[in-house]
Amino acid sequence: MFDNKSILITGGTGSFGQKYTKTILERYKPKRLIILSRDELKQYEMQQRFNAPCMRYFLGDVRDGDRLMQAFKEVDYVIHAAAIKQVPAAEYNPTECIKTNIHGAENVIRAAIANNVAKVIALSTDKAANPINLYGATKLASDKLFIAANNMVGSGKTRFAAVRYGNVVGSRGSVVPFFKQLISEGAKSLPITHPDMTRFWITLQDGVDFVLKNFERMQGGELFVPKIPSVRIVDLAKAYGPDLELDIVGIRPGEKMHEIMCPADDSHHTLEFDDHFVITPSIRFFGRETDFCTNALGEKGQLVEMGFEYNSGTNPDFLTGDDIIQLDSKA
Repeated sequence: MFDNKSILITGGTGSFGQKYTKTILERYKPKRLIILSRDELKQYEMQQRFNAPCMRYFLGDVRDGDRLMQAFKEVDYVIHAAAIKQVPAAEYNPTECIKTNIHGAENVIRAAIANNVAKVIALSTDKAANPINLYGATKLASDKLFIAANNMVGSGKTRFAAVRYGNVVGSRGSVVPFFKQLISEGAKSLPITHPDMTRFWITLQDGVDFVLKNFERMQGGELFVPKIPSVRIVDLAKAYGPDLELDIVGIRPGEKMHEIMCPADDSHHTLEFDDHFVITPSIRFFGRETDFCTNALGEKGQLVEMGFEYNSGTNPDFLTGDDIIQLDSKA
């Protein structure tokens, strides 16, 4: 569905954007593949890797609605990946986080509708489920904006959905590169926050593939959640530093012991499919009735039990140390 189409990625110089670009160029023949981001150095560096004739690099910030109006012209599909993601940075700079993650989302929605973009998928995070930090709260607000945007299109064709998943193996700022750096510097121990802490775990490629598939599945209004394994932070540290001591440093501000992707309070809106869940809209879309139990690919889901929660601590699928290293090698 991406052949001869124009695709734009906000925040496209990030880990996800670069993997998405590599995948699109390998599998499809897009008309244009547009990278929109605000850092010219990262764009320059990315151009050294990806310089296909279809590539376009646009400097711009999602906070700038006028720039998005220009960038979205004749675009078919948008992936909204731009965000302020670091929890401590968001806590220390709350207004900046709100400007990018919430006001930026509004600008993406307006530009997509004005330019008749066919489909928009926004990247969310497990921290948006029952959020306890500002980053999670802004991404929950962003999720709500993108779902409600399906009510703003009127007779227009634009459809919006969101994708929520957990920690990405090896992404910038994540714990695996941090552990590797400490080990390479000769560290005698690895810091972990709490011995019982767990997280959902996904590779960048699996995240990209999930987003690609959901462009085919989506009808507008879905929040897609993949079924993925969990890791225990202790097992993660031991996988990379089996002979190192573990230094318990305590839970940082804004962190949870376990992450949630499908909250129990949303169970009456949650459908289970073979390899993913869908949290359906809590609002009705004016003039449009959608059967979310059957998606655009004909895959069928069913309502989960009342009170169901998809939690990294109770997830039946946990990775072993060997599994962690193997996943990392494929990342």
